[in-house]
Amino acid sequence: MRRRSFAIAGTAALLGVGLASWTKAKRRGLAPDQRGEANLPPDPGGLIDLRAGFSYRVLQRTGELMSDGYRVPGRPDAMGCFDLGQGRWALMRNHELDISQLRVSPYAPNAKPAQEAYDPRSLGGVSRVVLNARGRVLSSNLALVGTNRNCAGGMSPWGWLSCEESVQPKHGYVFLCSTEADRLRRPHRIAAYGRFQHEAVAVDPTDYAAYLTEDRSDGCLYRFVPSDRRAPFGKGKLQALAIAGAPAFALGAELPHEARFRVKWVDVPPEAGDDDTLRYVARERGAAIVTRGEGIWRFEDGFAFTSTSGGPGARGQIFHLAPTRQGGSLRLIAQASDASIFDMPDNITVTPWGDLLVCEDNHRAAHLRLITRAGHVLPFAFNRGSLSEFAGVCFSPDGRLLFVNVQEQGLTLAIQGPWQSLANS
Repeated sequence: MRRRSFAIAGTAALLGVGLASWTKAKRRGLAPDQRGEANLPPDPGGLIDLRAGFSYRVLQRTGELMSDGYRVPGRPDAMGCFDLGQGRWALMRNHELDISQLRVSPYAPNAKPAQEAYDPRSLGGVSRVVLNARGRVLSSNLALVGTNRNCAGGMSPWGWLSCEESVQPKHGYVFLCSTEADRLRRPHRIAAYGRFQHEAVAVDPTDYAAYLTEDRSDGCLYRFVPSDRRAPFGKGKLQALAIAGAPAFALGAELPHEARFRVKWVDVPPEAGDDDTLRYVARERGAAIVTRGEGIWRFEDGFAFTSTSGGPGARGQIFHLAPTRQGGSLRLIAQASDASIFDMPDNITVTPWGDLLVCEDNHRAAHLRLITRAGHVLPFAFNRGSLSEFAGVCFSPDGRLLFVNVQEQGLTLAIQGPWQSLANS
């Protein structure tokens, strides 16, 4: 990915609608949509219901043959869409597979593991889908294999960062995948990002610090700050977020609307991850507890991230972090009091006009929900076809297509429609 593209990704105006600031919005707390739009028109195909005027196409299905001879792996999860230039995009797609899920393997029956596999026993990894600017598939291939439970990840100046939600022996790391990888490559493991049950990562384009979520009920939020911007995976500090004046503060408790905190960063030894005690060591040093940190995305002057099971009734929270070298600030921007607002927010992205679009980690009744700057929560999509979560929500570089996965059914979708109508909500 071109670094100039990364610096502006997700912030360009869409259809002439400018980016508005949440920090200046006046809200009285989140409220479900009250304008008769909560009931989405039913999908004649029985898969997902979408807001009026929007439509979807299935780009790929689990088990289909890709251009390199491998099969589309199952359980597609987080994604990022990169501009390759010359009217082409690369959709980098995680697959949350472990050792035993042969039914959704990228390999043909009875085939031996690839020589490039990080761990020949494991089936997780990353696939790459090359699209034209109309969102049509040009080619697809396996880019990484042999990793474990590649859940979320994040975009970076160097390519797709794929995270393992695992602490099985040899696993628990972040891997870099080139967007130019038109064939399976050997893994590029980033040990500097620590070993723990990773979920997602977002990179600050100013200093290349990486902000990392941990999917644990007693997890932390980490960052890796490189000593030299020219060596982003080299020497540096692994740190955990702490609330100033409140050691080991539990952020997952019910918090007042728009609660604000001053934060500081405590150094943690990366080697604590060797025996899966990194979060315990961080908490002993004062780190705050984040209840199932999952999605994180670059947002305004910092990052938006989800606490999937935080807040009253474990329905979820969304925070905004504005970090500095020494500290920064943390603000609660969304907290669900009941499932009508949202239910277990997971993957998250920022729309080109500055709202948040959130996948729910609720297999009983999963939605995609839009959280607007005015504090409204608008249902955007409902998974009618199966008990499966949405995952991997992200926009095309031009902001005109939305990509999302239906995980258990193994579908990757492209959605289009009148985005202007949502931008004006």
